[in-house]
Amino acid sequence: MIHAGRFARRKKLGSRGIQPARPPRRHRVSFVRVESGVDPLALRDARIRMDLTQHELARLIDVAGGERISRWEMGSSAPRPEMLRRLAQALNVDVLDLLDAGGPPDLRRLRTSAGLSARNLAARAHMSAPTYIRWESGGTKRVPARQALKPLAKALDVTVDDVESAIATAIASARQAN
Repeated sequence: MIHAGRFARRKKLGSRGIQPARPPRRHRVSFVRVESGVDPLALRDARIRMDLTQHELARLIDVAGGERISRWEMGSSAPRPEMLRRLAQALNVDVLDLLDAGGPPDLRRLRTSAGLSARNLAARAHMSAPTYIRWESGGTKRVPARQALKPLAKALDVTVDDVESAIATAIASARQAN
């Protein structure tokens, strides 16, 4: 094999001469986009009520340019929970006002309204992130024992009944999706 920088060429025996080497294999990475629960229209309406442009709102919450605000308002991307809290403060609304309404709150909605990422919440509740994510996505067969939910309720600043109900909602939603 003859090496020529990044593009190595392979000398093949026979009459064909030199042929380019195969490009290195790239591993395919897939991801699942998780719905954030942010209502793009509620975000836009709140911004307009405050008489702010997208760029002005971006400056208020310390993000680069109004393009990000535009993507959030179109629903093509969503703010992280920490950013959602800053948005609500800048727009003088409650975080819940920026979230999709509909049905009883699930665990994701409780977490988002608390302004926490899944990993941050898991750490505050002294539990593993995969366990929390499984509960949030409804990937458990039954609601965990109340004793196990107490640290989670404390971290979310809600009651254990709220957390039980939210997990039950997530389980029911996951069953309907399957």
